[in-house]
Amino acid sequence: MADMFADRLAAEVKARRAALRLTQHDLAHLAGVSERFVRFVEQGKRSVQLDSLLAVLETLGLELQLATRTRPAARAIDGPRVPDGPRAADGGPASSRPLGENRS
Repeated sequence: MADMFADRLAAEVKARRAALRLTQHDLAHLAGVSERFVRFVEQGKRSVQLDSLLAVLETLGLELQLATRTRPAARAIDGPRVPDGPRAADGGPASSRPLGENRS
């Protein structure tokens, strides 16, 4: 699952950068990250810093979103299941919203 996500993310970032006619160097400069970081994202490296990734996506006009899965999670969760679905850290229902977006 993580490999599929990293591969899709890499392809989307690379395609969007190419569509905008930006070099990796240009994108790195505009996003305030290193060129090496941009290369890692485009290679699908799995260990990248979220804040830097969000800066790259923002620069490209892309966003990362969370959504509730429609199938059970592959990994067991310790503790009782919440009958009405997952809950956000603040106790409210989890929502589908872009990562990095502040809650008000």
